[in-house]
Amino acid sequence: MSNHSFIGGIHPPHNKHHSEHQAVVTAEQPKIVRIPLRQHIGAPSDAIVVKGDHVKVGQKIGEASSFVSAPVHSSVSGIVKDIQKVMTAGGMELCVIIESDGLDQLHESVVPKGTVESLSSKEILGIIKEAGIVGMGGAGFPTHVKLSPPPDKKMDTIILNGAECEPYLTADHRLMLETPERVVLGLLGLMKALQVENGFIGIEDNKPDAVEVMKKAAEPYASQIKVVGLHTKYPQGAEKQLIYACTKREVPSGGLPMDVGIVVNNVATAAAIADAIYQGMPLVERICTVTGAAIKNPRNLKIKMGVSLQEIIDQCGGYKETPRKMILGGPMMGLSVFNTDLPATKTTSGILMLSEAEATLPEPENCMKCGKCVSTCPAYLQPLTISAYALLGQNEQAEKFGAMDCIECGACAYICPSKRPLLQTIRLTKREILANRRKSK
Repeated sequence: MSNHSFIGGIHPPHNKHHSEHQAVVTAEQPKIVRIPLRQHIGAPSDAIVVKGDHVKVGQKIGEASSFVSAPVHSSVSGIVKDIQKVMTAGGMELCVIIESDGLDQLHESVVPKGTVESLSSKEILGIIKEAGIVGMGGAGFPTHVKLSPPPDKKMDTIILNGAECEPYLTADHRLMLETPERVVLGLLGLMKALQVENGFIGIEDNKPDAVEVMKKAAEPYASQIKVVGLHTKYPQGAEKQLIYACTKREVPSGGLPMDVGIVVNNVATAAAIADAIYQGMPLVERICTVTGAAIKNPRNLKIKMGVSLQEIIDQCGGYKETPRKMILGGPMMGLSVFNTDLPATKTTSGILMLSEAEATLPEPENCMKCGKCVSTCPAYLQPLTISAYALLGQNEQAEKFGAMDCIECGACAYICPSKRPLLQTIRLTKREILANRRKSK
């Protein structure tokens, strides 16, 4: 067992066997894509195409509207049919609707930009920004913003998250197995952009094949890059927990990774950066795990941004039983949705279709004060106390007990023998605390 870990955490069933041996397959060409102008945390991008325009793969169709924003590019070649609001996983968003011509013609701007060695840190940062690269582990935070810390913050390390600690998901696992060199080149690009000398790639030790492959790929850069086998435990891939597991540095309460000189990115984000530098290809496609007991043929598909989730599901043979619940991402921190006619985005790492047996929640009972939620909380909180104050509407008291330090991993709700809605109530009180802060400004 690896000693690279953190205090607390849980061991939910992996359920990765459905798809971990399924090599990545390129999904069929979609006839229509609906590309949201907001696929990231921050301000939506502004459309720079109009109805009737002919666009090509990699062409910019949305310009970043502020610093915390990201441009959006076309994933197909074809005609812009409309620009209108469409239901997405994040609510109604303005989307560029493109009818594909099936030719996949590349835009003239999609040309190699150079190499990590030949480019300056400023040039690499500009390439990352122009390529619309965002965190692909789920949050979707614009990567160029992460790589622009305040002058008083001295950075020395980049950590790539290859833990993929969420049950069911295997997209990052397959990425590392099949194209490890893209991950390493992307990490070198990130290190050059931030001008740091130390790089880590953290991978849970339930993926020994990925650890071995990544170590081999990183061998030529052994003085700069260290591949770390992490103890398999959820949420090993959470930012602060990953930092502690790799470096034993603790991010202070209310602080950010940059407070300890570290920036964390996902391995898929690094691979996208390698594509942007060496091919000139912006972020227009990604690997997505389609799985769950209700899916007939679980697969890892390379999908284009804007394709309908239902199309992706159909390419996995559809359903072998009526799905009870649909989750985008993993079961612990993913987003539950009710509609399969949503467009895929830069953060669609997984489509999880749960069966009746997998999705049925037990009825909550009274708290028995066993303390399991306290001993498993990776943020060292008292979930039962915060939840109790949340249920009473006493948000100030919940905040005093550290509600805002909750990383919303769901470990407490999972381990609770009484099946209390701990995560749900803490998440609610956090939103109310933030709303109250905005009101008082």
